[in-house]
Amino acid sequence: MESTLPWLILLSPLASALLILLFAHRSKALSVLLSLSAVFLALGASLLLVKNATDTLTSIPWIDLGPALKLGIGLKVDALTRVMLLVVTGVGTLVHVYSTIYMADDEGKSRFFGALSLFMFSMLGIVLADNLAMMFIFWELVGVSSFLLIGHWFTKESAAKAANKAFLTNRIGDFGFMSGILLVWSTVGTVEFAGIQENLTKLTANPTFLTLAGLCLFCGAVGKSAQMPLHVWLPDAMEGPTPVSALIHAATMVAAGVYMLARIFFILEPSATALGVIAAVGAITALMAALMATQQNDIKRILAYSTLSQLGLMVAGIGVGAWGASMFHLFTHAFFKALLFLGSGAVIHALHHEQDIWKMGGLRKTMPKTFLTFAIGTLALTGMPFLAGFFSKEAILLAAWHKSLPVFAAGLLTSLLTAFYMTRLVVVAFFGHARTDAANHGHDCPAGMTVPLLILAVLSVIAGYAGFAEAIFGKELFHHVHAAAPVALVPILALSAFVLGTLGAWILYHPAIKDPAVFKDAYRIKDPVRIPLFANKFYIDEIYHALIAGTQEMLAGFLGWFDHFILDGVIVRGICAITWGAGYTLRLLQFGNLQGYAFFFGAGVVVLLYILTK
Repeated sequence: MESTLPWLILLSPLASALLILLFAHRSKALSVLLSLSAVFLALGASLLLVKNATDTLTSIPWIDLGPALKLGIGLKVDALTRVMLLVVTGVGTLVHVYSTIYMADDEGKSRFFGALSLFMFSMLGIVLADNLAMMFIFWELVGVSSFLLIGHWFTKESAAKAANKAFLTNRIGDFGFMSGILLVWSTVGTVEFAGIQENLTKLTANPTFLTLAGLCLFCGAVGKSAQMPLHVWLPDAMEGPTPVSALIHAATMVAAGVYMLARIFFILEPSATALGVIAAVGAITALMAALMATQQNDIKRILAYSTLSQLGLMVAGIGVGAWGASMFHLFTHAFFKALLFLGSGAVIHALHHEQDIWKMGGLRKTMPKTFLTFAIGTLALTGMPFLAGFFSKEAILLAAWHKSLPVFAAGLLTSLLTAFYMTRLVVVAFFGHARTDAANHGHDCPAGMTVPLLILAVLSVIAGYAGFAEAIFGKELFHHVHAAAPVALVPILALSAFVLGTLGAWILYHPAIKDPAVFKDAYRIKDPVRIPLFANKFYIDEIYHALIAGTQEMLAGFLGWFDHFILDGVIVRGICAITWGAGYTLRLLQFGNLQGYAFFFGAGVVVLLYILTK
């Protein structure tokens, strides 16, 4: 039974996607039914695997080139797999249910649910893969699925550009990931996780090569989990439907990079250099993204930069060796960040697609259920004691305290900023008075959208407690979550960051009608508090634009000029002119007069005799 469940989990979404594509695409109701059935089936099978807690490995032969390369389609189930299966299928099921209402009137509803099923198949393939090659194949399928979902409203120019941006940016990281796989295979002779681990000494024998391979593999996580400097695609991906943001850009797809790093940690662990780079990239991403979030006004973009920041914290946890703590934070973060995205979707849906928080206000009165669940998600994210985010974030901070004080300081400051910008969002959007007519007539959404919020709110509370988390992780894996020795100062500092960030935002924003970070008259302050560096996202997009303009566009312009004036103008048109001129000259000799032809014939004979007798 245990050996067939993984195949059922993997193949049911694929069957749904194929059936929708081939037969059900004309029927919205049938498409929704197929997609929901598949995801509920996958969730039920995942719950059975978690309950049984049995490690299995099944494989079907695929490629056999002798000793050089043997590949199978293998499904590996262990404690790490079970955690991710529950996250992907659990959040995926709630998003599917939520989408039935959110996308009810969408013309491309069948296409949307077909793409959701394809994404579930792709993501579950990453989770279940027992080798790097199979993981890479599904890694690319996730990229295709996200392209389809981000660009679902492809007639909207911003959505089409966002889909292209996400796809192209991820290809950069994926090239590094592929290079890392090839480096490992060329040394070890296999891409199966078990085989690599058994022959790891072949890699560790050359520390420089080991570091290079580890960093190349990390490139895949930099792209998929949106780390600096390949983070730029994630905020723009908010152009897709809000359920997409909740599923692939908060809970599952972006978490794939962190999961991959945890899965291959045995390759990274022997290289202190690789771990140091990973920790630095994660810490920088966490801090910079949090600073960007403080200056955003679009409710989904605030959450997008929050996701960037929390992913950076998870990656930093991997870098300081606390892969168990990072997976714990991935687990809890999936619930409260999906809750926040779906909550923002409820607000956007009720306010006729308004996303600017300064055009909201007073929503706690008109949308009480949404406000309650959103507040719980916010408190869990910001690290309020006794909620899920506090336990998982503290585990990473504790590990950083023991391994790297700079990473710890960056994580602590990130926690303070998280409390600040999330409290700002809640205060501006839900407190005070309605600033627009749409906000004044806000209302809670139907049960199909509200019930998933309530379920996620409960999980955002209980997911961090040892009894619940250990039941999911298993004792062996849960041991890695709290591997670092406890230090009393760490939770005190974490609590202080939460209190300072929350109070600071409450004091600054609660009475304000206009954003004090933009308008000079908010508190009669002499100069605005707005920081252009943060508001403009450190100008990284502009730097990329200038870089592309100075390289790709300049080269394209030069090649266009060379093609038009040199190849086409000088060479092609020059040869054409010479040929045409020669033909025109010879045409003059074809005048149809017999006496003329005789004259030229005689002249030619005279010239020939002259040459021969000279």
